[in-house]
Amino acid sequence: MRIHIATDHAGLDFSQHLQQHLRDNGHEVLDHGPTEYDALDDYPAFCINAASAVVRDQSAGVEALGVVFGGSGNGEQIAANKVRGIRAALVWNLSTAKLAREHNDANVISIGARQHSVDEVISFIDAFIAEPFTAEERHVRRIAQLAEFEETGTISGKGVDALPERD
Repeated sequence: MRIHIATDHAGLDFSQHLQQHLRDNGHEVLDHGPTEYDALDDYPAFCINAASAVVRDQSAGVEALGVVFGGSGNGEQIAANKVRGIRAALVWNLSTAKLAREHNDANVISIGARQHSVDEVISFIDAFIAEPFTAEERHVRRIAQLAEFEETGTISGKGVDALPERD
């Protein structure tokens, strides 16, 4: 599987450990940055680039997922979720890692590097990669509703207020 990685300065060490672990387990790893420590770096571009690459790969039929890191993982998850077609989940234990795939067919996970040990993070990512999407009708239906909102700004028949038009 191809795994796209991005981080900020807080997750750089984790990213490097994780990349080696993933390669040792037969995955192709693409690092979207940063490549060196900068306490003032800006994570949005790194995470958006990783998320965009996941969408491109999946659209081309390539089996791909993404992992983004930050101090808490919150900002990185938000950045990844700005990319159309991304379902990024914040993961903080094995259960959330598995459920992200099983129920939400998440294609990116975000992890707070300041919240966990390297061993914990590796276990979360391994669980995320290994867990299949159940494809149960209720989960498929909900994901379709999210995709509809992403495309149209509303969900038909669900009483969702449409977003205001942008100038």
